[in-house]
Amino acid sequence: MRSLAYDGLMTYRVVQELQSLVGGRINKVHQPYSLDLMLQIRSNRQNAQLLISANAMYARLQLTDTPIKNPQEPPMFCMMLRKHVEGGFITAVEQIGRDRVIVISVRSRNELGDEESKKVYIELMGRHSNVVLTTEEGKILDAIKHLPPSQNTYRTIMPGSDYLLPPEQHKFDPLTEMTEGLKRIDWNAGKLDKQIVATFAGVSPQIAQEVVHLAKTPNRDSLQQAFENVLRQLDGPYVFQQLANGKERFAPIALTAGDIESEETYESSKEVLDRFYYEKANRDRVRQQAHDVERLLKSELEKNQLKRRRLLDDLKATERADELQKYGELLTTYLFQLEKGMRVAEVVDYYDENGAILSIPLDPLKTPNENAQQYYKKYNKLKVAKVEVKKQIELNDAEIEYLETLIAQLDVASPSDLLEIREELAEEGYIRQKRQKKKANPKISLEAYTSSTGTEFFVGKNNTQNDHLTFKFARRDEIWLHVKDIPGSHVIIRSTEPDETTLLEAASVAAYFSKARASSGVPVDYTRARFVKKPSGAKPGFVIYTDQQTVYVTPDEQLMKSLKQS
Repeated sequence: MRSLAYDGLMTYRVVQELQSLVGGRINKVHQPYSLDLMLQIRSNRQNAQLLISANAMYARLQLTDTPIKNPQEPPMFCMMLRKHVEGGFITAVEQIGRDRVIVISVRSRNELGDEESKKVYIELMGRHSNVVLTTEEGKILDAIKHLPPSQNTYRTIMPGSDYLLPPEQHKFDPLTEMTEGLKRIDWNAGKLDKQIVATFAGVSPQIAQEVVHLAKTPNRDSLQQAFENVLRQLDGPYVFQQLANGKERFAPIALTAGDIESEETYESSKEVLDRFYYEKANRDRVRQQAHDVERLLKSELEKNQLKRRRLLDDLKATERADELQKYGELLTTYLFQLEKGMRVAEVVDYYDENGAILSIPLDPLKTPNENAQQYYKKYNKLKVAKVEVKKQIELNDAEIEYLETLIAQLDVASPSDLLEIREELAEEGYIRQKRQKKKANPKISLEAYTSSTGTEFFVGKNNTQNDHLTFKFARRDEIWLHVKDIPGSHVIIRSTEPDETTLLEAASVAAYFSKARASSGVPVDYTRARFVKKPSGAKPGFVIYTDQQTVYVTPDEQLMKSLKQS
């Protein structure tokens, strides 16, 4: 579900902060993803990154420090923005009413050197979110999403059309019309929070619930006092909270309603929005980009799991080998008592301590000796098959572990990690990719962390990174970590004798980047890098190790983020 926390009041605060960009120069425009834009701005002798997202789930406008990799080929809308606003100066950043619509005005020069003004309208409205570039007069030059007349008869968002703002909702502005708006509340109708949302522009359900919670008694005076109290906090810190039900939320004010488990406060919208959105948006992008890979891996995993069940059935069938060998030996012993044409041989089983009589089926068309040889033949066939089936089970188990490891890696992969996973799958023959000239020494990036006591450690988030980290990056006596018997990342501590805090923090990060991320008391093995070996012919990322010790940790996402280097 998309967050409703980025409401009109959050937009109001963000726009207030963005006034620092007025007068700034737009140096670069990038479109790293289909619905995300990044503007690099030089203002007040400082560089700033302005992120504009029309993503249905994570639509927002914010300053950010988060680096984002840009595509080699810019999309058409990016090229249009570069043509009209790159190199231009921001003359205004305004919120339209109290809604989630912002307009950035830019003054620039065209190819002839003439000065002209453009406007960038940013509509943050869930799946209807959009970014529209217009002339000063309101003629649409382009948009990140086109909306033809066939989809919307009221608003056409196409190059050449006149830009119209989203339909007016005719609500009261809580900052200037609170008293008038409260007169419209029906005190006898109940559901005061929903009435507040329906009455006031820019007020989300969570803000409305906070007002009602603070009011305590449902009357106009207490509600107005609570509302005023909430609005006064628009000059205070932002809040990020984790709730007892596992959900997260943020707000431009303090929140006291709800079952709050933990809380963090931030001085800027940049900090709180990066805290809330960055990982979620990243995960969402990877999920979209990795959909085909995930489907392939799960399909391969199901096939191999089915194959394993069949191999186990085959192995169970080979358990008759010893019985067939015994039949052959007993028939050989009692040949003198048997004749051709018999269907069953009743013989004393000298392997049984009580000397029980055993009935052995015979082929009446064969001699007793031929029957004995037939049982020996079946025995030898099953004996060979048993060795082969066990070998196939070992190979199949290794394949299942490999596929489960890749699926676990997808859960924590960044877009760049995903590219390396795709390359690995192509090299292993799982998918086809256009043949590209392989780089002699491809650059492999590793995520770097610093423990609370100042020791660096590094994490591999896919098999390419894991192999590089363990066998090329690590020094012989540095400490290597991996979750015990569970698919996960390799971790190297840049120390031969790390302190206990570093060891436990690195182990916690190793547990987070594993299939056991949602578990507690996760066993993590650690040993020196020289005790980690890669068997000949093993799949990427697969290792064996000795001389290990084990610690037990609980993965902590907040700890992981706090230790991660920028």
